[in-house]
Amino acid sequence: MKLMEEGLLLRIFIGEADTYAGKPLYEQIVRKAKELNLAGATVLRGIMGFGAHSRVHTARFLRLSEDMPLVIEIVDSREYIDLLLPFLEEVVGEGMITLEKVQIVQYGQHRKGRER
Repeated sequence: MKLMEEGLLLRIFIGEADTYAGKPLYEQIVRKAKELNLAGATVLRGIMGFGAHSRVHTARFLRLSEDMPLVIEIVDSREYIDLLLPFLEEVVGEGMITLEKVQIVQYGQHRKGRER
């Protein structure tokens, strides 16, 4: 079955070295999204980038930077994304969060336990 609905794409831009409560921030965000029953989350590691401080991070040559740029992407309904935003406001000290309207095309069955 093919289902279409309007949703939001949440992107969180942080650094790999960012932490919260002594653990990697990206792990804490993904765990919180799972705890809130969001549809899913993907962490993407960049090979090069720079942020607010204009310091370039790169994986070039034989060394791997320990602070590569990360993007966490989550697509879900506004209702579910809104559940995560207060946590993000608390834990993302430096970084950027974007929201974009998207059309979700989902194939298969809806997950159980998602009704609010």
